[in-house]
Amino acid sequence: MEKEERGAKKPERSAWIKFIVVTVVYLAFLYWIEVWWGLLLVPLIYDAYISKKIPWGWWRKSKSKTVRSFWSWVDAIVFALVAVYFVHLYFFQNYVIPSSSLEKSLLTGDYLLVSKMSYGPRHPLTPIHMPLTSHTLPVLGTKSYTTWPSLTYKRVKGFGKVERGDIVVFNYPAGDSVLARLQDRDYYVLCYEAASQLYPINVKDSSAAVAWQYRQLLYEAGREFMLAHPEQYGKLLARPVDMRENYVKRCVGLPGDTLQIRSNVVYIDNVAQTTPTNAQQNYAVTLKYDLPDDFCRQYGISFEDRAYAGEQGGYIVRYMPLTQRALKALEVRGDLVESIRELMPTGGVTLFPHDQRTGWTCANYGPVYIPKKGATVELTLDNLSIYERPIAVYEGNELKVEGETILINGSPATEYTFKMDYYWMMGDNRDNSADSRFWGFVPEDHIIGKPLFIWLSLDKDYGWADGKVRWERLFRSVDKYK
Repeated sequence: MEKEERGAKKPERSAWIKFIVVTVVYLAFLYWIEVWWGLLLVPLIYDAYISKKIPWGWWRKSKSKTVRSFWSWVDAIVFALVAVYFVHLYFFQNYVIPSSSLEKSLLTGDYLLVSKMSYGPRHPLTPIHMPLTSHTLPVLGTKSYTTWPSLTYKRVKGFGKVERGDIVVFNYPAGDSVLARLQDRDYYVLCYEAASQLYPINVKDSSAAVAWQYRQLLYEAGREFMLAHPEQYGKLLARPVDMRENYVKRCVGLPGDTLQIRSNVVYIDNVAQTTPTNAQQNYAVTLKYDLPDDFCRQYGISFEDRAYAGEQGGYIVRYMPLTQRALKALEVRGDLVESIRELMPTGGVTLFPHDQRTGWTCANYGPVYIPKKGATVELTLDNLSIYERPIAVYEGNELKVEGETILINGSPATEYTFKMDYYWMMGDNRDNSADSRFWGFVPEDHIIGKPLFIWLSLDKDYGWADGKVRWERLFRSVDKYK
């Protein structure tokens, strides 16, 4: 009898096989992410399969059906949350296109499977947060994370690097500060917009030192104005990098590139770049009668695209983004179209680097050198506004200007060597995209992943029985739109 009891405690061969398989997979995972403190969990895996000293499934032996049912649900939910946490953190993430900034390459309502392994998953900067939520808990409206502990940036080795033309998901760089009542607006643009109305000074022909001082005045004055009116703007919130809004844009500039936009064409190191096939520009289309629905559906002109209209001499004038395909289709419709005029976007204080001396516009912008890790740039008051955020915000230095002297961490500086790579992101809907032209560079620690394919696409303009599901886009590779 005693021998039988001892024999019953001996682990079965299947238990050893399971233990070995799980341990090998777990060790391979630790080797990949280089988190060696995870070895502390190996004894727990051994106990779960072999020694069984800890009563992991104690509730299964309970005589109470209620206890067994309750704890079985708890066990399933905890396992699911842990699994989802690690899958979401290191492997894949779902993302839905919320706006038209990448149209007509990616459409509003496209659901994407985003691979974090493509560029290497980023270790969590705020590791304690609720899985499958963003920065805010639904219903409760409170933070979904705690900033303690807060870890330093480190990225696991991936399958490749960001390439020019890639569509990339990343954390919104200007999302470090957010106004509670205007969370969909760029806080820094709001600062400059609010203050430029209070202090409408023309500094276009001023010295670089005067322009810098005026820029700082605008920021501080705008900030104070909005903080003094919480009923209109709400509380000022601060968010860590990995808890900022997720954005998706096309990478048009890589670290070390010099980028310039001339008449809406992007140039890298003075070489014109190919514009994406489905990119859009804004046009004023004067119509003899309104656009037929079947024409709009055929050429992907959404209700949002044709939302802005006016009247001129008895004609309907629609201001809308068009692809080259849609533009050519309209140009041959003399029965429908009276005239078509391209709209050239303007600039102003809302454009990065919010320096009125540049005279840049969305269509004619730059040149701008995109920082590369290890590269050194000469610093002057003329270019300091461009590199202020990389130096002070993204790389954590104290930056000041006294008179015409630039101080970094208290010491005079005439140059700076970057610690990270940076990227330039733009939307394909060029005249209707809040992108790097408005908030500048995307640091490497903000990169999340690369969309692999569209697994679902829903058209908000139509009902379920009228073409809501875009069947032709399902399981299409995102690289198709490169």
